Amino acid sequence: MPKPEPKPDDRSDNVDKLQEQVVNTIENLEAAHDTLQNEDLPEEQRQAILEKNRRREQAIAGKREEIKDEYQFQQKKEQ
Repeated sequence: MPKPEPKPDDRSDNVDKLQEQVVNTIENLEAAHDTLQNEDLPEEQRQAILEKNRRREQAIAGKREEIKDEYQFQQKKEQ
């Protein structure tokens, strides 16, 4: 039985998908920040949320770089 043909690399909507991921991550970051306002939150949970927010901030920065790269790729492809 022959191997199926690989799907072509369709990057046309990558910028939109990445932007949506950034928006979702920002919403999660803001929700976590709201949770931190709870004075009854145990310190262990507070530290875990702070660490997760640091990772979210790094992810947002990385996704923004990917958006720039994808946008440049699409611009070159259209030329």
